[in-house]
Amino acid sequence: QVQLIESGGGSVQAGGSLNLSCAVSAHPASRYCQAWFRQAPGKEREGVAVINSILPVTKYAASVKGRFTISQDNVATMVYLQMTNLKPEDTAMYYCATRGVGACDLDEAGFDYWGRGTQVTVSS
Repeated sequence: QVQLIESGGGSVQAGGSLNLSCAVSAHPASRYCQAWFRQAPGKEREGVAVINSILPVTKYAASVKGRFTISQDNVATMVYLQMTNLKPEDTAMYYCATRGVGACDLDEAGFDYWGRGTQVTVSS
């Protein structure tokens, strides 16, 4: 069983920054793809950023590109999301997810383990 635990959420004003962390309890070799998703009230969950630890390659949603940075530690047991220049529309529950097979992209299909989420609230 793989467990993911997010932390670092909170409330900030527009233009501020937050750093999210996700602890992944899995053998790094079995979990090559880690991602951050978010879901705002009344909206579908969307992919924010993904990292392929083997290549390594990162991908971002257009709405966060240039503002958010996904990274991981050397052993891929911690995944981070640095968020800068936050906007009110970034307000959402942020989830960490991982997969061990298939394409490493922003499509949530195929991500088989998820954290419980951490809330990010950005006020104007």
